[in-house]
Amino acid sequence: MQNSNTKFRLIVLSFLQFAIWGAYLTSMGRYLGSYGLGANIGWFYSVQGIVSIFMPAIMGIVADRWVPAHRLLAFCHAVAALFMGITGYIGMSKGESVVFGDLFWTYTVSVAFYMPTLALSNSVSYTALTKAGLDTVKAFPPIRVFGTVGFIVSMLLVDYTGFQNNYNQFFASAVWGALLAIYSLTLPYCPVNKGGEKKSLVSALGFDAFKLFGQKRMAIFFIFSMLLGAALQISNGYANPFINGFGDFPEYAGTFAVEHTNMLISLSQMSETLCILLIPFFLSKFGIKRVMLIAMLAWVFRFGFFAVGDPGVPGVFFFVLSMVVYGVAFDFFNISGSLFVDNEVPESMRSSAQGLFMLMTNGLGASIGVIAAQEVVNYFTQNQTFFGGWSTAWYVFAGYALVIAVLFAVVFKEKKA
Repeated sequence: MQNSNTKFRLIVLSFLQFAIWGAYLTSMGRYLGSYGLGANIGWFYSVQGIVSIFMPAIMGIVADRWVPAHRLLAFCHAVAALFMGITGYIGMSKGESVVFGDLFWTYTVSVAFYMPTLALSNSVSYTALTKAGLDTVKAFPPIRVFGTVGFIVSMLLVDYTGFQNNYNQFFASAVWGALLAIYSLTLPYCPVNKGGEKKSLVSALGFDAFKLFGQKRMAIFFIFSMLLGAALQISNGYANPFINGFGDFPEYAGTFAVEHTNMLISLSQMSETLCILLIPFFLSKFGIKRVMLIAMLAWVFRFGFFAVGDPGVPGVFFFVLSMVVYGVAFDFFNISGSLFVDNEVPESMRSSAQGLFMLMTNGLGASIGVIAAQEVVNYFTQNQTFFGGWSTAWYVFAGYALVIAVLFAVVFKEKKA
């Protein structure tokens, strides 16, 4: 009974943790584009990668040494919710006169305190499961799945209420965050480690794992991880405003894809949930190199289907296919890559190596990628027609992923069993 209660409480934690993100991550670009800030979409999405380089590590040190993780989790969510609410209020008060500087800085503070909670919520969950005598490897994945469920539910609510079109999506995220800030205080106590080995900031950031670059094979893997990581946030930032833009044309106005873009995009997260289950089979059957190549080719199709699709029939089916392959593109890269790193490095370096993998993919790669994507989108959409400009931009992204795949196939050598 106690184990069931622990699992249920952590399911609620996971659900709320990602519901906060789902309220705006896939629809913020639509709001920014509708209010004249489309040229700056890349900057808003790049912030998540930039703060992920240092904020999670800093908060991790605080949780290890001074503040119990569940209390620090509550504090971070409270601050993130406050500034996300302020962002929504500014958007409401400024209306159509809102400019980049009005929203960007309060949004940045909110994201800076939200991103560390992804790791903190994991720490709280692991502590609670261990206290309950449960195997974290077996018990945590089914709990984490409800995070994706929370993300999807939040997306659908924002779609259903029409919040994806305006600043109310920030208010929705703030409400989820406030709820989780309060709920976090009720979670099992997480002790701090005031004695014992002191981990330096450099070590916590994963920088001591840079010695892995001395190994040619690992250096190649991390470099390609960064290059492919550049694709991670592109569709999150631009898929919604791209599809929404079709609404300006009579033949597409009022179609399901235009009116309920978030609902369509939620198929990506559903696919992601299912593809997690395929990873063990594919890794054992094909090995890490082929699995990573499958992920890279899936990104080619992810972007390529956007290039040829439209909200009408049969064009909308290409959008659906793009959502379906996203699960393969994201999971086969992120989760398989993480497992590869875990198996390749010594146990003493596992945490640092995972930190380096996250730094290269979701930090440097994603930040550089979405800023570069902003330049590509702005250039082609300003110099070509709507259809030609967006189609060219998506083909550029698909071509980039294809080049990365070909180079990876040639350069990376898989260790023989």
